[in-house]
Amino acid sequence: MLSKKDEELKTLAKIDRVAVLGGGSWATAIVKILSEKDIKIDWWLRDQESVQCINQKGSNPRYLSHIRVDHTKVEATTDLNACLMDAQVVVLAVPAAFITGALSPFDQLSKEQVWISAVKGMIPEYNLLVTDYLSQHKGIPMEHQVVLAGPCHAEEVAMEKRSYLTIAGMNQEVNEAIAHLFENRFIKTSTLTDLYGVEYCSVMKNIVAIVCGLARGLNYGDNFQAVLVANAMQEITRFLQSLYPGERDLNASAYLGDLLVTAYSPYSRNRNLGNLIGKGYSLKAAQMEMNMIAEGYYAVKCIHELNALDASATVDMPITKAVYHVLYDRISPMVELRILEDWMV
Repeated sequence: MLSKKDEELKTLAKIDRVAVLGGGSWATAIVKILSEKDIKIDWWLRDQESVQCINQKGSNPRYLSHIRVDHTKVEATTDLNACLMDAQVVVLAVPAAFITGALSPFDQLSKEQVWISAVKGMIPEYNLLVTDYLSQHKGIPMEHQVVLAGPCHAEEVAMEKRSYLTIAGMNQEVNEAIAHLFENRFIKTSTLTDLYGVEYCSVMKNIVAIVCGLARGLNYGDNFQAVLVANAMQEITRFLQSLYPGERDLNASAYLGDLLVTAYSPYSRNRNLGNLIGKGYSLKAAQMEMNMIAEGYYAVKCIHELNALDASATVDMPITKAVYHVLYDRISPMVELRILEDWMV
């Protein structure tokens, strides 16, 4: 008779049904990645019109519409319960601010499924990482959760450009199974057991991207941005060590690589948000112009408030503070960048 652990590994070795939750560009890119495997993909979206277009015409009309959806493997639906019912693995790619609403029909979720967080944000109502929210509020064991980290922009996945993903979780057997699921001819995967370090870094790199965008909008140059990113990496290091001290190589692609692509890439929505505000757009106007969710807007408030919880353990985080002041206190980006000029070395 197989032990519970052996049963889990046997199931993971034969993953043949995956649910993807979310209708945005990253969810669409994930469906494309997974479609390279011989599996069934149930894809949940809120919008009935998008579901009909995917099922009838083979494309997501709102995001990455040039990606062709393989109808032999993918079925879109607005029925979340049906989408989750037979899945062995669930990929959560809903913006963090909408996760509680999306999962509100369920008091508890299946403890047998493996949940993958492809969300680079925090749950604003609770100031919680997505994995902690799933564990504390939906009953998903941490050993059945992994984080999907970059550097990996959806737009380049859509073009099948060579990209790299890191699977981070506490259970290495689960990590390896999920890494195998995502690896294909244009995606290379690796694994880490530093779930919290990778997840927090994924959140904080969006904050850094916003300040890099602010600098670009205010006509600061590449020299300044290079120093800004270097100092941001030190800030991330201090914060991670204060929460989860331990040995981790922050030069790895899941940390530094993801930070660099988000800070510099024209595909980065957080960078674009900062860029528009730096050019003089109001926050509301910039968000309307983008018509996409920039996770860093919510994340900076969560990180700022977490850092302020214990006055005796507060970490020096001038970059996070600057972004918070611009987005929430409506302080001029020029004022905040001038302060950073004097602080950075």
